[in-house]
Formats: sequence, C-alpha cells, structure tokens
Amino acid sequence: MSGMSVLDELRAREPIFHRPELGTDFAPMVAADFWEIGASGRCFDRDHVLEVLAERQRTPAEEIWETSEFRCQELAPDLYLLTYLLRQPERVSRRATIWRRGGADWQIVFHQGTVVA
Repeated sequence: MSGMSVLDELRAREPIFHRPELGTDFAPMVAADFWEIGASGRCFDRDHVLEVLAERQRTPAEEIWETSEFRCQELAPDLYLLTYLLRQPERVSRRATIWRRGGADWQIVFHQGTVVA
C-alpha cells in the first residue's frame, strides 16, 4: 500500500463501475464469485454485470455522481466492507461493496445499491 489508508484506496475506486480512470476492462476487478443486489432488489451475477458494463462502453454517457459518507470496516484479513451515499440527478442510494485485496490488487466481491426513500 502506498501510504494511503484502505478507506482512501477504496474511496478512489467508487462508484466502481463509473470510474473511467480505472479503465474499461472490468473483468480483472470483479471476483469470479461476484454477485450484486441492484437498487431494484434483483440479483445479478458476474457475467450479467460484465455484459451490462460492456454495453455501456459502446454508448458512453456523461454521468454526474456525487459520493459522500464513506465508511470502511475490515471483515476479515484483506476483506473490507465499504459503504457510502451516492447522489445521482434522478435518485439517492446507499451503496455497500465488499472488496478483497490480493497483494496490491483489489477485487470487488459483492455490491448492493438501495434507493433512499
């Protein structure tokens, strides 16, 4: 780790699928056993999420995302829960991501978005 705290490292990666500076090849960042609960409440597997991301890359749109209220909790050695608030023009949601560190690399294991009523 380059002197940054785990919180700082992970905050710089969120929202994970909307950081063009991290590149557009998401497969290495998404663990083989990844799954997600979307804001709709539906569950999605890794393959589905990677397909959706590939489609977004074909028709990129400028998005305005504001993040705040970051918290990070170590769940086990090299396994962390990051939570935050995400404001988009059309909705506000609470996000939870579980990250696994392997050496200098990070992979997302789980993600959930819950719309704030």
